[in-house]
Amino acid sequence: MTDIAEIEKLVATVQHSQQNELPEEFIGLFRSDAVWTTAHGKRLTGRDEIASFTRQVLPGAAKEATATYEVAHVLFIRPDVAAVKIRQRPVRPDGTPILDQNEGSPLYVLSKEDGAWRIAAGQNTIVL
Repeated sequence: MTDIAEIEKLVATVQHSQQNELPEEFIGLFRSDAVWTTAHGKRLTGRDEIASFTRQVLPGAAKEATATYEVAHVLFIRPDVAAVKIRQRPVRPDGTPILDQNEGSPLYVLSKEDGAWRIAAGQNTIVL
């Protein structure tokens, strides 16, 4: 599998974990020392803090709305480090687009650890 395909698979796992409210699947995508900033500007440092927050907010989050995640651009900074721009579109649980909600525009910094891509840092931004 190519690095691009592996990165697309990681992003598909983000989508799967969010849509199906699977905190442990989501948490497993991060390096232990990762930094994650939510769309509302809350900074979470380290997998433990990301895990605590995710376990609180993810269950029940997809009841009325969720999102699709699409890799929009990949910049390989080094062979084992990539900046990945995501297009995040709000959808209802049945997959129909929610047209009156803004898209998200996350940026993930991924690093390849023991042959697998992991999220080292992430910043989600709402598109106004």
